[in-house]
Amino acid sequence: MLILVLAAASFPVQAATSFADAEKEVVAAGKTLDTFVADKDMEWFRGHAKDAKGLFICSKVVKAGFIIGGSGGRCVFVAKQGGMWNGPAFYTVGTASAGFQAGVQDSEIIGLVMSQKAIDSLMSDQFKAGGEASVAAGPVGVGTKTTPGADIIYYSRAKGLYGGVDVSGASIKPSEDYNKAFYGKAVSPMDIIVHGVAHVPSATPALLTKVEKLYAGR
Repeated sequence: MLILVLAAASFPVQAATSFADAEKEVVAAGKTLDTFVADKDMEWFRGHAKDAKGLFICSKVVKAGFIIGGSGGRCVFVAKQGGMWNGPAFYTVGTASAGFQAGVQDSEIIGLVMSQKAIDSLMSDQFKAGGEASVAAGPVGVGTKTTPGADIIYYSRAKGLYGGVDVSGASIKPSEDYNKAFYGKAVSPMDIIVHGVAHVPSATPALLTKVEKLYAGR
């Protein structure tokens, strides 16, 4: 098993330079959600999404290295507040792993944010998954009855050489540059998610409408 430690800085992610960069991440998140929803093995995910307070979606987390490696990527978070879907808020996620590795892996991750504690953690400047908020891998397969008890239940789909990324110990922090690029002003996750003071129309068809359909069971 890979041993994951907090090390976001070890896997730098290219900064956003325009609205188009940020919008591309939103569109990619919507496509990732489509992929998960369509997967026959994601029965538990589809059936329990309605119980979550929000979705944390990483369309591409890259793991690379030889002997010592790491993984990192960008993610978006949407949550329902006061009967409305707010977001997305942008984040970076980074981990480091010790042990023998070879090759490069791309993974998609979706986290069902199940508790207010998890939302509070995502509103902070930075937090460690599995520390402030507990995490657990979601059940996979048709007819799965297991119900994990965790603040964040996550699913990871590998596209490369390894199994899915383990997010335990991952460092998650808001991406100020992407939030500013997307909304045209400096806004925090608290502004976007809790207070709902920042909106971009293109986020609705690209992501929010898809989230609403999932929650409605359609």
